[in-house]
Amino acid sequence: MANAVIEVKNLSRRFRRNIALDHVNLQVEQGTVLGLVGENGAGKTTLIKHLLGLFKAQSGTVRVFGLDPVKHPKEVLSRIGFLSEDRDMPEWMTIKQYMTYTQAFYPTWDEDYANSLVSQFNLDTTQKIKTLSRGQRAKTGLLMALAYRPDLLLFDEPSSGLDPMVRRDMLGAIVRTIAEEGRSVVLSSHLLDEVERVADCIVMIHQGQVILSDSMEQIRSGFHRLILRLEAPSEAGPALPGTLSCEGGPVEWSLVCKQDMDALKREAKDLNAQIVEQASPTLDDIFVAHAKGQRVDHRSRIADHS
Repeated sequence: MANAVIEVKNLSRRFRRNIALDHVNLQVEQGTVLGLVGENGAGKTTLIKHLLGLFKAQSGTVRVFGLDPVKHPKEVLSRIGFLSEDRDMPEWMTIKQYMTYTQAFYPTWDEDYANSLVSQFNLDTTQKIKTLSRGQRAKTGLLMALAYRPDLLLFDEPSSGLDPMVRRDMLGAIVRTIAEEGRSVVLSSHLLDEVERVADCIVMIHQGQVILSDSMEQIRSGFHRLILRLEAPSEAGPALPGTLSCEGGPVEWSLVCKQDMDALKREAKDLNAQIVEQASPTLDDIFVAHAKGQRVDHRSRIADHS
């Protein structure tokens, strides 16, 4: 698509006998905050390394700004801001020295914006990096990634291990501000609750496979958590359409379903069952439901949500 910043098609990656990515499809449009979620080791970092051109696709294609990042690293990387959990910085520099050093690589560096971020993050630019706390290091890394106003931000577990206040500052106001300016964000995290607060779209990866890809709006309206009470005890859970997980029993069952609510109510009535509670599941609920009991293979899921 004309507005696609990232296009990944049928990307697979194997490390010896281990399949890290299995026919992954991904598309990120301009101005979108995409949450890339899954447990540690699911393949999120491997996918981001392909976007950065650090890995060459073994099969499938990767395009960032319409270009192959392996063949066109300068054109692609000059427009990307990257921040990962592993914040490797020159320990001997002060923050100010690090800013000056980084500015030399990026003609689009916005000094006024950089100074405003310093103020917003309450950083002391005379402080040496080796003396910074974990939260201050994270904010410094984010400052360097944002200050030259890149068109695309790639965040790989940027807030892992940080306190809630720092996470809120980094992943709330800043990510949303960047997206509203027409920039795009890919936020990779195993902390699904924080992704849910800021993402427009979700791509969920489990064991290298995309098991869900949709907008947050569609996810919130299309998935339901139900407490179902049967008239008579049953060892088997009620077979409602679109059920992803079913736990409990023998009379009261907790279900996560992907189905129209009216259809679920009709099916429950046919089973002589009563819906005693209805709520929207969290991303964590949906991920656990998918991961524990996938009812269709991953290729079907990709087709259903593409």
